Amino acid sequence: MERDHNQAPTVGPLAGFTVGVTAARRADELGALLLRRGAAVLHAPALRIVPLSDDSELLTATKQLIDHAPDVVVATTAIGFRGWVEAADGWGLGDALLGRLRDVELLARGPKVKGAVRAAGLTEKWSPASESMAEVLDRLLEEGVDGRRIAVQLHGEPLPGFVESLRAGGAEVVGVPVYRWMPPEDIGPVDRLLDATVARAVDAVTFTSAPAAVSLLERAERRGLREELLEALRRDVLAACVGPVTAQPLEALDIPTRQPERFRLGPLVQLLTAELPARARPLPVAGQRLEIRGHAVVVDGELRTVPPAGMALLRALARHPGWVVGRADLLRALPGTGSDEHAVETAMARLRTALGSPKLIQTVVKRGYRLALDPAADAKYADA
Repeated sequence: MERDHNQAPTVGPLAGFTVGVTAARRADELGALLLRRGAAVLHAPALRIVPLSDDSELLTATKQLIDHAPDVVVATTAIGFRGWVEAADGWGLGDALLGRLRDVELLARGPKVKGAVRAAGLTEKWSPASESMAEVLDRLLEEGVDGRRIAVQLHGEPLPGFVESLRAGGAEVVGVPVYRWMPPEDIGPVDRLLDATVARAVDAVTFTSAPAAVSLLERAERRGLREELLEALRRDVLAACVGPVTAQPLEALDIPTRQPERFRLGPLVQLLTAELPARARPLPVAGQRLEIRGHAVVVDGELRTVPPAGMALLRALARHPGWVVGRADLLRALPGTGSDEHAVETAMARLRTALGSPKLIQTVVKRGYRLALDPAADAKYADA
């Protein structure tokens, strides 16, 4: 079928929406998936990953695994696995740890990790060529994990959905913490995300680990923005989590979260692709279909970028579609604290230009403005 060249290009499902990404690891992958669907992405890694300076946690985990053998050990990074073995040697536990690892099902995530495993005198049972943790997870779930004890060498920020999927399958998961999560060295991006969330300039914030959620909340507390952040996440900004473990710090504060059925990045993006457009109620206005998204408007399938002042006016008009909204009320809706109603007229003119169709908004002389809601829709929205 030949494409109509006069037809507006297809709008991506997330076009017009802004999504905050708090991940440190795999942030580029998550961002690329969102960008491919049209979203604007605000990247603000809420964590940085550093080697453990205090080895007490790693020592405790190592002793537990030596005393109580797991069924499976998953080695996730070459540097982390080598560091674990070297630390055990330093505690006089190296032979005991290697002996234990020889007796279990040892999985290595990719060629580099396999090299580190073999350098330690061990042999992995299986390793994917792709270095994909998704493949490792699929293999484990296909084998069945219910009732099995699985040790996972963590590498900083918890693997998005990996541990949660195993636990959902009935496994006991033991983390081997070779790294620690710390606040980022550059806190600027996190502060920008906080400001944008409080201002409702983002439509969703994604979380792929519980520590990232805690880190964002702690930063908000230090800046005196905690209550404003909670209010935004409870009412207007979608908190999208890769799984229930990640969501726990947020839900403990009565923040509603949404999670995909499969705890992975792809399904997380699919969730956003379904959830955010569903929040944008389409309106039949002046014979056209108007859909108000985060920072843009879709008019009959065509994306229109609208300045912040224009979006503020449009949202004020859309709260009661077809009703007249006075200039004083519209002035209060504009960003800033000006008192000159001429600012409304200026912003309205720019809004009409941005929409590409002046007839969508009617001027009601001496009263204000209204969305030109189609007559058939007036009754439907009369009590909105």
